[in-house]
Amino acid sequence: MEHELLGTIKLASDIKKLNNDQLRRLCAELRDEIIDKVSETGGHLASNLGAVELTVALHYVFDSPNEPIIWDVGHQCYAHKILTGRNIAGIRTENGLSGFPKSAESEHDLFVAGHASTSISAALGIAEAKKINGDENSVIAVVGDGACSGGMIYEALNNAGRSGTNLVVVLNDNEMSISPNVGAMAKYLAKIRSKEGYFRFKDNIEHTLLKIPAIGKGIFAVLRSIKTFFKDMFYSSNTFEHFGFTYLGPADGHDIEMLIRTLRRAQSIKRPVLVHINTIKGKGYAPAEEKPSKFHGVAPFYKENGQLKKESEYSFSSAFGKTLCKLAEKDDKICAITAAMTDGTGLREFSEKYPSRFFDVGIAEEHAMTFAAGLAAGGMKPVFAVYSTFLQRAYDQVLHDASIEPKHVVIGIDRAGIVGGDGETHQGTFDVPILTSIPGITVYSPSDYNELEKDFEKAFSAEGVQAIRYPRGKEKIVPENFVKNYGDFDYFENKIDCLIVTYGRLFSEAVFASEETGASVLKIGKIFPVEHELIEIAKKYNFVFFFEESVEFGSIAEHFGSMLFESGFEGKYIKRCVSGFVSHMDAEKALKLHGLDRESMINAVKEALK
Repeated sequence: MEHELLGTIKLASDIKKLNNDQLRRLCAELRDEIIDKVSETGGHLASNLGAVELTVALHYVFDSPNEPIIWDVGHQCYAHKILTGRNIAGIRTENGLSGFPKSAESEHDLFVAGHASTSISAALGIAEAKKINGDENSVIAVVGDGACSGGMIYEALNNAGRSGTNLVVVLNDNEMSISPNVGAMAKYLAKIRSKEGYFRFKDNIEHTLLKIPAIGKGIFAVLRSIKTFFKDMFYSSNTFEHFGFTYLGPADGHDIEMLIRTLRRAQSIKRPVLVHINTIKGKGYAPAEEKPSKFHGVAPFYKENGQLKKESEYSFSSAFGKTLCKLAEKDDKICAITAAMTDGTGLREFSEKYPSRFFDVGIAEEHAMTFAAGLAAGGMKPVFAVYSTFLQRAYDQVLHDASIEPKHVVIGIDRAGIVGGDGETHQGTFDVPILTSIPGITVYSPSDYNELEKDFEKAFSAEGVQAIRYPRGKEKIVPENFVKNYGDFDYFENKIDCLIVTYGRLFSEAVFASEETGASVLKIGKIFPVEHELIEIAKKYNFVFFFEESVEFGSIAEHFGSMLFESGFEGKYIKRCVSGFVSHMDAEKALKLHGLDRESMINAVKEALK
């Protein structure tokens, strides 16, 4: 498709000059551009295709950045990036755009977003700041219905409804988060979603009446007051109105004219408004419409048919799912919990084999953790499967609800360490400091699939909170002469006075560095608490190196070093950890950038020996 219109858009304000036919053509061109670029790099596709008309309408009605648009999670922001002058070629790759809103990229991204249910809180804060400064411009929060399973949304709605700010919340309802939505709110939205025909009829009547010269506005005002009177007499208002919002909708999220009219009305009300729109995830691209979960976050694909250029590989997530099914077959007390990530965490097979023991609680990590503690208190053996980046949200629940009075809860921490294209908001480099601050917790970090299975067997047979963290992707190759015993650690003694200490997938990098340099390797399996036996091994060396995919403060390297020096160690101890936030790039490049690849290990050892 020739992008004639898209090529003329240099500023977001340029679309205000287009007529309705041109706006529809622009939407088609945007969809084609998103499909074309995401097919090359991978990224979030279905959610972005569903939000194209909404994005165009938002920029047609509102004046970004003076009227900022705050995107929840950011899975829907690709069209927004394009319309605000950014080229999405190479998105989520090194030196390319972030896959999420990022204020360092553009003045049109006022707030970073990578975790769900935050947009209304952030937008309300910005709106209150505008109110204090006498700025009457609107602030817009775009939130998906999936995020409405997160409790933070309701905290924000409760606060915002009585704020008197010019806040417009757009609820983009596509009946999906990543997995299909679950819970009471999903059922409630399904109920009011069915009233779209009524809203269209009402909107058209209003639009027609307001066009009548002189008397149109008066007739409309009378009819509206009569409708409101009878509605208040015979019907209860919806949930959002109870929160204090003026509710508009549900509107067809792919009807550009209706969207523009509805958003203009919201803009004119000058108090908190919730605009409810219905969209189709993956709209305009058949493979994504048919399988929206598969195309939520997708690897590079052939846009002609939607086939992946490289089929999905067996991964640590897959191994976790297989392991859990195997263990659950033998033990009917094992349960699995996910926060809207059935496929992402490898739990699809478990959900089908053991539906009564599988719980998808929606995007609600805090609830999931305390729910797991409750299951444990009831005599079950729950495992909460969660990405490292999302476990951060449940720190208080791990500490307060699962650890103080110890509950036997197992946490399967997926995407631990550096993750690649998702960038700063999704890196799994903070769970180690978080978890190791909690008394009584045990943390494992397997380096291959067999070790992962054995770690879960240990975790289910132990007591208290047990955490197993494993990386994104597949296991790494290890030379045949490095045979692991799958205990709490493995020690491979070599010929020179240097020891490399590490765990997880970095073990592969370490053993290849060992072959090159002659350094010994100490691979930790149970990484916390740090066993004194490990310290006794390390004390024998004058040079000890610790390589770790974690931020330094609170890392295992820090714990290990503290114990090492307390034991009387007088040699040289070098820590190599992750420094700060890790930007979006290939995971292997990120490891090299932070000195965690085999070449960096080799250079560190050689430099020390000089």
